[in-house]
Amino acid sequence: MIKFKRATALLLALLMALSATACGKSDDESNTASEEPTASADTADQSEAPAADGETKEPVTIKFSWWGGDSRHAATQAAVEKFMEKYDWITVENQFGAWTGWEDSMSTAFASGTAPDVNQINWNWISSFSSDGSIFKDLNEYSNVIDLTQFDQAALDDCTVAGELQAIPVSKTGRIFYWNTATFEKAGIAAPTSLEELMAAGETFKTKLGEEYYPIALGEFDRMILMVYYLESKYGKEWVTDNTLNYTKEEIVDGMNFIQSLEDAHVTPSIQTITGDGAESLDKNPKWMDGRYAGIFEWDSSATKFRDALTDSSTFVVGDYFKDMGDYQGGYSKVSLGFAISETTEHPEECAMLINFLVNEDEGIELGASERGIPLSKYALQYTTDKGLLDATVSEANAKVLAWTSFKLDPKFEDAALKSQPDGVYYDVFAGLSYGDYNADEAADTLIEGVNTVLGN
Repeated sequence: MIKFKRATALLLALLMALSATACGKSDDESNTASEEPTASADTADQSEAPAADGETKEPVTIKFSWWGGDSRHAATQAAVEKFMEKYDWITVENQFGAWTGWEDSMSTAFASGTAPDVNQINWNWISSFSSDGSIFKDLNEYSNVIDLTQFDQAALDDCTVAGELQAIPVSKTGRIFYWNTATFEKAGIAAPTSLEELMAAGETFKTKLGEEYYPIALGEFDRMILMVYYLESKYGKEWVTDNTLNYTKEEIVDGMNFIQSLEDAHVTPSIQTITGDGAESLDKNPKWMDGRYAGIFEWDSSATKFRDALTDSSTFVVGDYFKDMGDYQGGYSKVSLGFAISETTEHPEECAMLINFLVNEDEGIELGASERGIPLSKYALQYTTDKGLLDATVSEANAKVLAWTSFKLDPKFEDAALKSQPDGVYYDVFAGLSYGDYNADEAADTLIEGVNTVLGN
């Protein structure tokens, strides 16, 4: 449940965010996530157009959706323009925006049959929305268009549900620490390389820099993922295996106490403080931009948007996993995202051509580079490596993630009932713990009940 004080804080933050949006966005920015997607090319002339092979083709229009930060938007729009130049009988209409609220709107679109033709999807959306194969096309049927040989079978298997390949895996990702070294230097200490150092940094920041400075900022979902990292490090078990939660209430209470200890030690601001900042996402939070929040625990594929948001991006570094968390290497990696074709599309072959262009063809690869993480396509990885196109920060983070993580992630971990904002179980539990609505015991009970409900237990 969301208590009155939490709802009040959320409402105030929303009003602040809406005010900032109205004042600060250009017309282009305001229109990127509109209900009606805007065409990215002139669609006035729908006469027959010659194909790249000289054959005349009937004009086709397809719609393409994705979420991300500004750099991903720019790179993807540029790639789409190149695609339309190369395959000039195909018009692509783009629909894109920030992550906040995106999953809910896409869930509605999939359920109503109104989703765009090609969609960037989260890995777990396959299980959540198309467990019977009814929402996304089986891309095995378009292997004559999409070069599936460029992908390891294990990665393709991760996107195979109900016996159908429902998405092309674009990259693998995991969470890792990032630090703004300028703030740590200002406090007279180095960026932490252990949990012990992180805990000590909280008091140092408070006394030397002031109450508004914190070594790391953790939202509700960040806290859930960090808690699982802590528990896996300490107890050496996957969070869920074969649809069964592997942790006892006592162990989860331990995890809740760990998360609360970070707040108590001034390591991370409270949820009320972060909500009160009024930013729609952490990378757009002024306290991150100016260094008052000096660290994050984020996806390796998201590094660039956090780095580029800083006043001085040169002080942004990839951290290390904490070896003093426990005897095991906690944390997990997963398929970051994929490209899927809606079952309702009237032009599946052209949709497959767009996907193959983005993941396997030179022009699409060059413009996309590492905007969606380090490519899983063997050809794309070789191409971007040879041409020096991969972002050094993303590459470093991804290498550390894949070298460290060994635990598997259950796809239901990211079920909308658990992680949707603000009503998902994770948000209720960790906001409630932070606000004092729940103690650690009550928070554990609520989390266990919510996870078991999603698992069907």
